[in-house]
Amino acid sequence: MKSKEFKVGLFAATALILMYLGFNYLKGVDFLSRNNIYYAIYDNVDELAVSNPVLVNGFAVGRVSAIRILAEKNNRVLVELEIDSKVILGRETKAILNSNFLGSKSILLNLGRVDKDQAIQPRDTLASEVAKGITDILKTAEPVANSLESTVLKLNSILENLAQNSDEINRIFAEFQKTPVILNSTLTNANGQIDELAATFKKSGEALNATIRDAQPMMANLRYFSDSLRSMQLNSTLMKTQQTLSSLQQTLARLNKGDNTASKLLTEDSLYNNLNHLLVHVDSLILHLDNDPRHFTAPLGRSKKKIEKLRRQEEEKRKASAVKK
Repeated sequence: MKSKEFKVGLFAATALILMYLGFNYLKGVDFLSRNNIYYAIYDNVDELAVSNPVLVNGFAVGRVSAIRILAEKNNRVLVELEIDSKVILGRETKAILNSNFLGSKSILLNLGRVDKDQAIQPRDTLASEVAKGITDILKTAEPVANSLESTVLKLNSILENLAQNSDEINRIFAEFQKTPVILNSTLTNANGQIDELAATFKKSGEALNATIRDAQPMMANLRYFSDSLRSMQLNSTLMKTQQTLSSLQQTLARLNKGDNTASKLLTEDSLYNNLNHLLVHVDSLILHLDNDPRHFTAPLGRSKKKIEKLRRQEEEKRKASAVKK
């Protein structure tokens, strides 16, 4: 009897243990590997729950083992992370709270640069961050959606206007269809006129070429005559200039020799002084002759006394005339 009870009790205990292990295994607890405990603190965990996975590059390396409120830190939330001991975490590692499109929560580990010498120890606190969720993305896209909605409304308005003016648009397209026909007719007429104009230009060009050919001999003669005339005038001018320079050189040479009057006037002061004295005496004699001509008439028969008498009479007359004035 006791043997049966023992077996039943052992079976029940074994079943409970297996159920416990199975339940925890389903929750992500791996009893066969060693795990380390780390912490992360968030202002809001957005419905994160125990047993939510901890991922590195999309691979599960642990789970959320516990969540509790820190009343002493303004009710911030402490999240306990149970992570495989093979994963090395460094000072730059961040625990990012993430949410997918279905609303499932997980912790993403951004390892950063990891050095074994600077690895953090178990039960250290990781830097935390909250990834943008679908709600935040929608809030960011809201201005774009509003702009797109406004654009769609404007496009609908344009399409409605086009529908209302369909008759006018059809008329415009009909005119466009007529345009090639009119353009072809215009080009045909223009081609004929262009051909006539080209023929006229061709005839004018031929006539001009003939005129130029006829004028070429005359132009050559004029060019030869002009060159000859220019050459003759230039030669004559050069000859006259050479003659003038030669005469000037001869004159300067004679002046430099000093054997003539002109050179002596230029080089000797005595001749200049004598001529100057002579001119002064001649000027004085002419002035005296002009003032007293009777002085020079004495040799012609008048005595000196008569001359003096006549001089006094003239002086008295001049004084009397001066008093009357």
